Amino acid sequence: MNERVDIDKVIHMRTCIQKVATGPEYSKDLSFEEARRAMDIILAGDADPVQAAILLIALRMKRETDEENRGVLQAIIDHSDIATAEVDEVVDVADPYDGYTRGLPASPFVPAVLAACGVPAVSHGLDSVGPKYGITHRKVLEALGVNVDRAPGEVAKLLADPDVGWGYVDQSRYCAPLHDLVTLRQRMVKRTVITTVEVLIGPVRGRKATHLYTGFVHKAYPPIYASLARHAGFDSLLLARGVEGGIIPSLQQPARIWFYRDKGEEDFIEVAPHQIGIESDRRAVPIPEDAPRVEVPGDEIATTIDADAAAAMAAERGMAALKGNRDGTYDSLVYAGALVLNHLGHAGSLAEAADTVRQAIDSGKALARLEAALNRA
Repeated sequence: MNERVDIDKVIHMRTCIQKVATGPEYSKDLSFEEARRAMDIILAGDADPVQAAILLIALRMKRETDEENRGVLQAIIDHSDIATAEVDEVVDVADPYDGYTRGLPASPFVPAVLAACGVPAVSHGLDSVGPKYGITHRKVLEALGVNVDRAPGEVAKLLADPDVGWGYVDQSRYCAPLHDLVTLRQRMVKRTVITTVEVLIGPVRGRKATHLYTGFVHKAYPPIYASLARHAGFDSLLLARGVEGGIIPSLQQPARIWFYRDKGEEDFIEVAPHQIGIESDRRAVPIPEDAPRVEVPGDEIATTIDADAAAAMAAERGMAALKGNRDGTYDSLVYAGALVLNHLGHAGSLAEAADTVRQAIDSGKALARLEAALNRA
């Protein structure tokens, strides 16, 4: 790398910071290319960490534009290892990477359930990141004994395996430069654009179509995620207003589900758990009161639950559900699976889709898919 290139990168970072970090009245937006190049410089390790943090926080305080979001996303995609599975379609299950904090997640088991319904599926994430430092997919799957360190190409082979059909890819394997920013993100404390876009990389894709299934909390996010999903190349989007921003809606009240198909315009439907025979007095599976806890002085966001211990509990509950134990975890898996099958047109109605999922679980097919992944080297 020559000295002139280094100077150009320094100047670009300074210019971007000067544009976005000048207060609420005078800050200016970055173009797609400016945002893409700035994130490229950060991922390449050529940015001063302080300047990288200032830029990311300033973007959030200003509120990122669609151009800025897409520019950052594109830079991450450019630095990512993305594989194509030898299957026609793949469902990308994308929970928030910082994990759950007020419930035991069922979502790490959703890909195996979808595989049992004939839909290859992949999830992705990392071990721990702020601001929640919660119960992540990696932690739960690792507690089960799943190999969570496979490269995207290896996971693509699992999706094409007729006995498996699902897998997990860690951020450290599909985009190591992004994963290297975890420590910086922890030091920044607050969420940044990275939190928004990292679920949209799509590390394993289908030959003909790839469908994104993700979640949100704040009402402003559906058009943002729809734009980003189209940019990332997802053929369809299923976006649930889920518990804690996850993919699974509340088990006790109606939810709005946004979607698009064939990269078209987004729309929404209203769904309710009672439509598919789910009656619950809780939003999600609660964390047991006697679960081990940790002290996080001065932090009102990070979980006070021992995330590793809670992940082991979630793993145990998930396995019990796949063995037919009809509790909140079972209902969560039925709900998530039904939403996907209905969205893809693999069932005539949401209720019919739920029946298909229940049959896949009750017959032991979903458990067999999970165990097949455990048996692969």
